[in-house]
Amino acid sequence: MQFDTHGKGLTEITGEVRDWVNSAGIGTGLLTLFTRHTSASLLIQENADPSVLRDLKDFFERIAPEAFAYAHDTEGPDDMPAHVRAALTQTCLSIPVSNGQLTLGTWQGIYLFEHRVRPHRREIVLHLIGE
Repeated sequence: MQFDTHGKGLTEITGEVRDWVNSAGIGTGLLTLFTRHTSASLLIQENADPSVLRDLKDFFERIAPEAFAYAHDTEGPDDMPAHVRAALTQTCLSIPVSNGQLTLGTWQGIYLFEHRVRPHRREIVLHLIGE
């Protein structure tokens, strides 16, 4: 699946992933999501209060700032901080499927976390095994 980001921040992709799982016809199984990028990541996070997402974004700005003398800056000042943020999060998620549905908790959503300043089209590979 491909997703367009709007630059740095979290984009909820739960609905698209849920639709994909529903169309697969698997009752019980395990879904794996994998991002094919080194400057974006995947998170399962609260999707009820938007301040959680703002706080996460702000936290990562503080621990991996652009205003730092990184050796790797080939693609600009947001290049290496994006790699640091991706290293501290996840590029792969596993979610159980039961009765044909994702077994996410009440307040959980799946997010693509864009770590670069400009918008990107990101590819997420989905793999579902089960019966």
